[in-house]
Amino acid sequence: MDIILLGPPGAGKGTQSQRLVEHHGMRQLSTGDMLRGAVKAGTSVGIKAKAVMDRGELVSDDIVSDLIDAELTEMGPETGAIFDGYPRTEAQAGMLDEILTRHGRKLDHVIELEVDEDALVERIIGRFTCAECGAGYHDLFKLPKVPGTCDKCGSNEFKRRPDDNEETVRKRMALYRAETAPILPGYESRGIVSRVDGMASIETVTHTIDAILAEG
Repeated sequence: MDIILLGPPGAGKGTQSQRLVEHHGMRQLSTGDMLRGAVKAGTSVGIKAKAVMDRGELVSDDIVSDLIDAELTEMGPETGAIFDGYPRTEAQAGMLDEILTRHGRKLDHVIELEVDEDALVERIIGRFTCAECGAGYHDLFKLPKVPGTCDKCGSNEFKRRPDDNEETVRKRMALYRAETAPILPGYESRGIVSRVDGMASIETVTHTIDAILAEG
C-alpha cells in the first residue's frame, strides 16, 4: 500500500510515519532525508543534487523524482511507501503517478493531518530536545520529570531549533497551504483523500490512520 501523508511542519507527520513503519512494515520516503543520504553516499543523483545545492539553488523536480524512482527500485513491490514532503506541486504529483505506474504501483490513500494554526504555533514554539540523546520535550505538555534533567539519559543540556518561533511557523503554514491546495483536487476526484484531526492525541491519530488503511 502506497500513501501520501500531508500536513504542515509540526502536524505530526514524522511521528505517524514512524508508527506506520513499525506497525505496518512500510518505508518512509522523506525527500529531505533522501537528498541528504544521496549526497553523503556520493550516488550519481547525490552528486547532481550537491552541485545544485552548492550553487544555492533549489533541487529540481527531475532530481527528486530520480531519488524516488531509485528508492522504489531498491524497496521492491512488497514494501509499502509513505511519501512525506512529496509531491508538493501539481507537476510533482504528475511525476509521482508516472513513477508509480512504471513500478506497477498506485496511490491508495492521501491522508492530510489537519491542524489549528494557533494551536500548532503553541505546539512548535514550546518544544525542545535533549542535546545529548535527542529525547523530545515541551514547555506545556511534556516537561522532564526532574526539572533540568533528561528522563532518558540524565543529561542537563537541552536545545531548541532556532526556527521554532512564531513568525517562521506561520510562514511555513502559509507556504504549505499555497503548495498543497493545488494538488488536492486531483486526488479528491479519485476519492482517495482522507482528513484526520492532527490536533488529537498521538494514539487517536494513529488509530484513525490505521482504520483508513484497513479500508484497503
